[in-house]
Amino acid sequence: MQLRYNYRAYPDATQRSALARAFGCARVVWNDCLRDRKEAHAAGLPYVKSAELSRLRITQAKHTEERAWLADVSAVVLQQSLRDLDTAYKNFFDSLTGKRQGRKVGPPRYKSKKDTRQSIRLNTNAFSLKDNGTVYVAKVGNLKVKWSRRLPAAPTSLTVTKDSCGRYFLSFVVDTDPDILPEREADAGLDLGLSAFAVLSDGRKIDSPRFLRRAEKKLKRLQRELSRKAKGSKNRAKARIKVARQHAKVAGRRRDWHHKVSTQIIRDNHAVYVEDLAVSGLGRTRLAKSVHDAGWSAFVGMLEYKAVKHGRTFAKVNRAFPSSQVCSACGFRDGPKPLHVREWTCGECGTVHDRDHNAARNVLFEGRRIVAAGRAETLNASWSAGKTRTKVPAQRSEAGSPRTGQPTQAGIPGL
Repeated sequence: MQLRYNYRAYPDATQRSALARAFGCARVVWNDCLRDRKEAHAAGLPYVKSAELSRLRITQAKHTEERAWLADVSAVVLQQSLRDLDTAYKNFFDSLTGKRQGRKVGPPRYKSKKDTRQSIRLNTNAFSLKDNGTVYVAKVGNLKVKWSRRLPAAPTSLTVTKDSCGRYFLSFVVDTDPDILPEREADAGLDLGLSAFAVLSDGRKIDSPRFLRRAEKKLKRLQRELSRKAKGSKNRAKARIKVARQHAKVAGRRRDWHHKVSTQIIRDNHAVYVEDLAVSGLGRTRLAKSVHDAGWSAFVGMLEYKAVKHGRTFAKVNRAFPSSQVCSACGFRDGPKPLHVREWTCGECGTVHDRDHNAARNVLFEGRRIVAAGRAETLNASWSAGKTRTKVPAQRSEAGSPRTGQPTQAGIPGL
């Protein structure tokens, strides 16, 4: 399976300039190749092949006056940018034909230098781990890295990213074997909500930390200061970075909390079942801020890939399943209820139910039924889970790269 490991990098002034050139060159190659394909499509011409684009927009472009600066960065950066464009087109075509499951994927779009996130991707030909703990990147130099944990194996690709508040990160993709945990007899159904972040089928409640709500007062002040700065001024750029840093802190706290809670749930239960919520739809209602503050999609994604990693069973219950309308004691469907009704009595058996606990129990029963019927929406519901090279759902998608070139070390040198 493929896993991603992110580390904070601290480039110096010269290295930041080199990375800025690399970001810009990768963006220009992407935009040039995308423009050629769009113009060919508009003119009714055949789809332009990658080999032709590589020859025109990379090899020959370096010898022209207006694109001579493409030679200042590693050729791997430019080739990987074209390869990522091919992947974006493939995802778009697969979505149109139905080969790609899930939400529809739109066609690739142009990139801008004003985008909040800039990135380049490298294969093993253009980076290597050094004995002193630095990471060498071609035509950039040895980057100082804050190693928070060891790499379990040699990385196959590296993505260098600059976020909206000016921080740099190195993201390594590693091929590794599943880490199968000891079997547990318990299984759990989860009902995600806003008053409580999650209610488990055994009655436990996980309170919602509301990281955005807690930081809202400071964010309002910083946003007010930003709105008072003149557009295009240096003070406005400084104020924008302050706002971005505060949002990054909120996102980091939420992500760290999600990882801790999801890991604990996966460790304690052999099977986990959750409801497939329509988060994008709820994000357009009056509860949008609270829905996005909870981060349900990211949390469910963590549960899914950690279940595959640790040999657990994971299944999603269809969002149309009436988990809040059915009595978990007798199975009687008591009808829909407004959101303010948090406790109700079954009209058939007289059992008094907590709304969220009852829904979690129904999700558990429906999840067991789905797995028993062999229709689980999970990648490891088969008997061979954890015994084969199962594709683990990554937190972020990235196109693969061939394992050729310079060998790299597993782990962190010097530690």
